[in-house]
Amino acid sequence: MEQAPLDPERQLQPAPIEPLGLPDSGLEATVGEEAEGARDAGSGVDTMTENNFGLKKIEISVSEAEKRTGRNAMNMQETYTAYLIETRSVEHTDGQSVLTDSLWRRYSEFELLRNYLLVYYPHVVVPPLPEKRAEFVWHKLSADNMDPDFVERRRIGLENFLLRIASHPILCRDKIFYLFLTQEGNWKETVNETGFQLKADSRLKALNATFRVKNPDKRFTELKHYSDELQSVISHLLRVRARVADRLYGVYKVHGNYGRVFSEWSAIEKEMGDGLQSAGHHMDVYASSIDDILEDEEHYADQLKEYLFYAEALRAVCRKHELMQYDLEMAAQDLASKKQQCEELATGTVRTFSLKGMTTKLFGQETPEQREARIKVLEEQINEGEQQLKSKNLEGREFVKNAWADIERFKEQKNRDLKEALISYAVMQISMCKKGIQVWTNAKECFSKM
Repeated sequence: MEQAPLDPERQLQPAPIEPLGLPDSGLEATVGEEAEGARDAGSGVDTMTENNFGLKKIEISVSEAEKRTGRNAMNMQETYTAYLIETRSVEHTDGQSVLTDSLWRRYSEFELLRNYLLVYYPHVVVPPLPEKRAEFVWHKLSADNMDPDFVERRRIGLENFLLRIASHPILCRDKIFYLFLTQEGNWKETVNETGFQLKADSRLKALNATFRVKNPDKRFTELKHYSDELQSVISHLLRVRARVADRLYGVYKVHGNYGRVFSEWSAIEKEMGDGLQSAGHHMDVYASSIDDILEDEEHYADQLKEYLFYAEALRAVCRKHELMQYDLEMAAQDLASKKQQCEELATGTVRTFSLKGMTTKLFGQETPEQREARIKVLEEQINEGEQQLKSKNLEGREFVKNAWADIERFKEQKNRDLKEALISYAVMQISMCKKGIQVWTNAKECFSKM
């Protein structure tokens, strides 16, 4: 993305951060030790971190998914899926590891974890969760969120979500994340005790800031537009892929008719029978191979969907910046108003229409003592407002610095991940075409032997 020219005083040059790629299943994720120094990276937010809980490397996996039935908050019976999270701490000193810890989590608990991270780390592009219900599916694929194939893909996505957090230089050190992996009982209560819901920005407030902010940062405005375009492009790509999968499934299955026809034909031929029967067998194999092919394709589609949802994570960072900028502008406006009131009281002149001015004309001037008292109150408010404005400016600059550093890290991760996914998808398509050529080559040899 090209950046617009910026005021040199506002332009930040964050140090480059090592990119983080798509973590593989079973990868050793460092929780704490390798992120020393990234803790509380100036977010301006009171984070729930500790120095002593992340002294080991932790291997994280979501190994199983299990269908369960229970009672919800309304005391109504419901069916849901629980996921088994397994962690294994690896000691650095003697190379020995402790026993594997395991616990079960529902999808709603993953959502709670992410909502907490969004509030406490607003400058971070928080990794997205996999879809709760299947989207962009081709017609032969079930859209049921309890379908075994969909649950398996979501299991992989949830594991990837945890590994993304564990690989992040800031998020990996969060205490709530660590307890999510290790504390099964009372974890929800621990999260709620942080009070993160009270600190969450309302959607109405965010929408108001979007339309009323006067001096938005061009970089964040461009990033917001880019995230919208990225979401649109990936959505179109997934729709095209779904349509191609529908057509491809039909083409492959139609080849099964060749197998049936050749088999029937072989029954009435003596010299040609064996060749026709063999060719029919190759066609049957070709027709049945599409099921495995499209199952592999769903893996690449899920990788694209992750970045479809990452677009919303980018917008969340932009919205937080707009809110901070709007609060800053409102504080500056309020301070300017109080300074004007103080000046008018001191000089006795009124520059703008006000209810106080009309009251003065109707009921007479204030006594000098009243005026002095009001001036003193305003001066105290002005001093307090100047301190608040200074604090908001520092907080805003720190947010921009940290947010842009994480955005640069994310962009490098995104470029590498999408490049690898698209190359792998192309290789898979080439392999699929080669298998089709091989099937017809085998059929040709069968026909030649007749």
